[in-house]
Amino acid sequence: MNELQEKLKHLPTNPGVYVMLSADGQIIYVGKAKNIKNRVRQYFTNAVKTDKVMAMVKNVADFYYIIVPSEIDALSLENNLIKKHKPRYNILLKDDKTYPYLKIDLKEDFPTFKVTRKIKRDGAKYFGPFMGGVSVKSVLELINLAFGIRPCEKKLFKDKCLKECLNYHIRKCYAPCAGKISPEEYLQKVQGAIDFLSGDTTETEKLLKEKMMLASQREEFELALKYKENLLSLEKIGLKRLTALNKFLNADVIAHRANGIYSTINVLFVRNGRMLGSKNFAFESAALSDGDALSEFIMRYYKKDSDIPDEIISDVEITDSDVIEKFIKENYSKSVSILCVKQGVRRQLTDMAGVNAEEHLSTAVDKIKHKNDMTISACKALQEKLSLKNYPKRMECYDISNISGVDKVGSMVVFIDGQADRDSYRRFKIKSFEGADDYRSHQEMMQRRLDRLVTDAEKFPKPDLVIIDGGKGQLSAVKEIFEQKGITDVDLISLAEREEEIFTLDSSTPIVLDRRDYCLKMLQRIRDEAHRFAITYHRTLRGKRALSSVLDSIKGLGKVRKMALLERFRDLGGIISATEEQLKEVEGIGEKQARAIIEHLTKEGLK
Repeated sequence: MNELQEKLKHLPTNPGVYVMLSADGQIIYVGKAKNIKNRVRQYFTNAVKTDKVMAMVKNVADFYYIIVPSEIDALSLENNLIKKHKPRYNILLKDDKTYPYLKIDLKEDFPTFKVTRKIKRDGAKYFGPFMGGVSVKSVLELINLAFGIRPCEKKLFKDKCLKECLNYHIRKCYAPCAGKISPEEYLQKVQGAIDFLSGDTTETEKLLKEKMMLASQREEFELALKYKENLLSLEKIGLKRLTALNKFLNADVIAHRANGIYSTINVLFVRNGRMLGSKNFAFESAALSDGDALSEFIMRYYKKDSDIPDEIISDVEITDSDVIEKFIKENYSKSVSILCVKQGVRRQLTDMAGVNAEEHLSTAVDKIKHKNDMTISACKALQEKLSLKNYPKRMECYDISNISGVDKVGSMVVFIDGQADRDSYRRFKIKSFEGADDYRSHQEMMQRRLDRLVTDAEKFPKPDLVIIDGGKGQLSAVKEIFEQKGITDVDLISLAEREEEIFTLDSSTPIVLDRRDYCLKMLQRIRDEAHRFAITYHRTLRGKRALSSVLDSIKGLGKVRKMALLERFRDLGGIISATEEQLKEVEGIGEKQARAIIEHLTKEGLK
């Protein structure tokens, strides 16, 4: 602590980022500051601190700082460092549930609505997100029924007619592909659907009633029932406006609640004055006040292609809100106002978000405790039980997949503090030899992986623990590569699947953990993920090779048509299952070509 006190005396007053380190050199917290000296010294004074801040400071063995020109540069650098190092005392959002949107590109000749989970600045219109029990598939079906928007995604041209499909005959589509409707009339239908998605449900309700009556008169009772079901669900799908909200209000309303140990944040989504739903986040309380926590949350939550609203509303002053607004404007080309409200309808919304955050806090604590048992606590226990040199913060697991030496592939999956870091996963094609050899395959993969420590250490940092899917032989093969590279500070183990035996370099006998042990469960989770990732890649390569092999033999089927078939039917199985009529719907495939494909597949015994 004396060394820390000495460093505190020489801190600069510039803006910048400070990084707190534990005794083993791990980054445990990253913060930004307008004045580094004032901010960092606050942690080491005798002033009253929260339990979380006290716990963090107790674990601080050292720190360093980076001076930057301005507050916005500090904000940007802090954001990058937290994403890279994932310090345990910062807010870390691990939420893989991305809500769906409907997208339509009006630049297309006959545009159609598509489901997507990513918003891009590509000139298309996006509607959503759909949540709170509102199914995007139900909305899509309603649009098709009410407005006859084509449900398929094949490329259409104004001057080229195709044969209409079943959707036309069951009155789900006006068949623009067959010239049954002009581009101008079709765009009117599209505009009606856009108006509905923008909140005007009156015309949609009228259309559905008219179509239901018409289908009933034609004695198309099944279709009439479908219209009736959609009418009944219209109120839910229409997402009625909250009475006091301005119809132009586009906002995310956020609230933070904490109990000293755990924290939750609730986000309410309001678009065009309509409440679309909410989303909860739960995590261990960071060493932050409400304003600081929400400031850090905003920087973690919003990304370049996310749906950034016009307003972000809270009931507390969000730290550095003006700097965040500027950051979002400069980096994401979106003007946003960050507001702290004390009265009016916006305050009612923040109260609602607060109630949701409070409720989630009371129910999320047990989940977080269980999650910690399965992740960080399991990592700490694993270090002790296997006598590892390092705390296994970054674990990498490797697996090989092949059939008789064909399409040999390897996988690398990465877990940080016991949780999957899917952005860091990598796949390998084994290229250096023919045939099947598990040991050589692992050696080639590890050689290429360790080479990246020299060529791209930022993307491929050194792991703390490497896990090999296999036994003592595979582990010894990988050890040779580490010795050749002179790397001695990485722990190596292997996990044999049959008896779940753990092999280490320090003992000739395996370690067997209780089947209920969280450490073993974590290792199994990592190993199974590596296995899944390798198998998926192997199947993809095998499928592409099989598809290429089969289609290459069909006379007149060039690269463009093969790609069109693959785009339409996804894989060889889809092409084998397709009828002649379905094959003819593919661009460039005429009757003669479709018949040739079917004849060839039949001859090969595939159809």
